[in-house]
Amino acid sequence: MECVKLEDMRTVNIISRVVPGSIASELGVQAGDCLIAINGCLVEDVIDYRFLTADENIELTLQRADGGEWVLEIVKDYDDELGIEFENPVMAETRQCRNKCLFCFIDQMPPGMRSALYVKDDDSRLSFLQGNYITLTNMKPDEIDKMIRYRISPLNISVHTSNPELRVQMLNNRFAGNLMTTLKRFHEHHIRMNLQIVLCPGFNDGSELDRTLTDMEPLAESIISIAVVPVGITKYQKNAALQSVTGSKARQVLKQIHEWQNRWENKLGRKLVYPADEFYLKAEEPWPDASAYEAFYQLENGVGMLASFELDAIAFLQKMPLIRKRHSFHMTIATGEAAAPFMMLLAERLMLKVEGLIVKVIPVANTFFGPSITVSGLVTGQDLVTRLKGEFLGDFVMIPENMLKHGEMVFLDDLTVSDVSQQLGIKVIPCQVDGSQWIKTMLRHSARNTKSRSE
Repeated sequence: MECVKLEDMRTVNIISRVVPGSIASELGVQAGDCLIAINGCLVEDVIDYRFLTADENIELTLQRADGGEWVLEIVKDYDDELGIEFENPVMAETRQCRNKCLFCFIDQMPPGMRSALYVKDDDSRLSFLQGNYITLTNMKPDEIDKMIRYRISPLNISVHTSNPELRVQMLNNRFAGNLMTTLKRFHEHHIRMNLQIVLCPGFNDGSELDRTLTDMEPLAESIISIAVVPVGITKYQKNAALQSVTGSKARQVLKQIHEWQNRWENKLGRKLVYPADEFYLKAEEPWPDASAYEAFYQLENGVGMLASFELDAIAFLQKMPLIRKRHSFHMTIATGEAAAPFMMLLAERLMLKVEGLIVKVIPVANTFFGPSITVSGLVTGQDLVTRLKGEFLGDFVMIPENMLKHGEMVFLDDLTVSDVSQQLGIKVIPCQVDGSQWIKTMLRHSARNTKSRSE
């Protein structure tokens, strides 16, 4: 395998932690050491690291804090982890997006928010690590070659359109028209792909959407799924040509995608393309049941989330015995406007199974980003406080954890869960976006509060 040789250049990958009991720990590797090379190849980024360590015999070149170098020879199973974590998980500078996409949500953000929210990445390594979508327009040819050489798969790719001229216009990047050439190369090298299309009415819908899906068909063997999601438009959007997806447009798109699903199911044996849940909500049409989404390939993209949540919640409710509480228990679910009717129906079913439980569902209008934003994942702390202040909220408020920064208790507007709880004078409990976990969390906290009151 070709690689950048150690003598050609230097790099610094500072080790932040060594997992106790790991291979690296047993060999004396310490936090603060620097990884220089593996098998004589320079480790430029996390992709190099992951693939160079996927071997049974490896040689690590490390550097101590005092500048001294040492070499470790390791024999292991090919899938054994070394147990090394780095200060920079990507092990390189994050690739920034140079596009000026007409639908970019980050460009529609209000001023004065935390700096991290304005960072636009278009990095294949983050696609590999975190499932981020990449446009392929900010990558050099040697980076594409590297992805193919290492067989990085699956890749998550933002397509939007296969029309070269239209893609250049929509992404505002002169290299955006090269998409199909790159996708065909990935297909030839058996690299699997999840694709997404952000649908912008008047741009890539209608016949242009048909063209894009037609162009994807020869690559179907390498495509895991295609998600079509509606463009999100905040009140800060300055492009008058960009319009939201209306109810009538959503119905048109659903009809078009269902026709493609039927065509591909007959021809390929699978649906391949899936509309985001938001289309069904905007169209006020019932979404399919969970079986229509196969393996829920793009759940994090809002595709099949309602069906998955409903499936898990109903399955859990069916197994639940009838519960009778000695004391009535009141609680509130706060969610985005789009999901509120759905949550109300599930709350009614839960209350039939738990006598004495009273669940109130409150939809939260998005004044921060504007009325066209109705999903729960973009509800801010200040909108929660504004909507819930003065309402009878019961014993606690439950919110979906997708309102928060991943792994932290912080809303998009930098308010914390603790801040909101303090301003409302009631406990606020984030919950996984999972039907069974939603019910378990409610029951667990209702039991605690009931017990504390009876005592």
